[in-house]
Amino acid sequence: MGDERQVRLARVYEQPEPGEGTRVLADRLWPRGMRKTDPRAGTWLPGVAPSTELRRWYDHAPERFDEFAERYAEELSAPAGAAALEELREMLRDGPVTLVTATRELELSHLTVLAKLVV
Repeated sequence: MGDERQVRLARVYEQPEPGEGTRVLADRLWPRGMRKTDPRAGTWLPGVAPSTELRRWYDHAPERFDEFAERYAEELSAPAGAAALEELREMLRDGPVTLVTATRELELSHLTVLAKLVV
């Protein structure tokens, strides 16, 4: 099985599915209404999430997604982002990873970009 099959995407509020591997919360902010001990969140890696400024600029506007993806990739190539991305890659070497977010629209979220960059 290739790495691209080992990365799944889900909303943090969904129950884990069998075989989905390690859950990684890839949001800069902790999800509302969720306790820090909630197993649906898994490991929190805020360093792989887009900056607050980029997230606010994007605002999930579909027409901005391509530019958002480029800017986000640039952020992850900076030293802090690269270190967080490498930490995520290490987790992936140990088995499947499910990236989770509080965002409602997974297709337009940073997770779709992150899933491509992590492999």
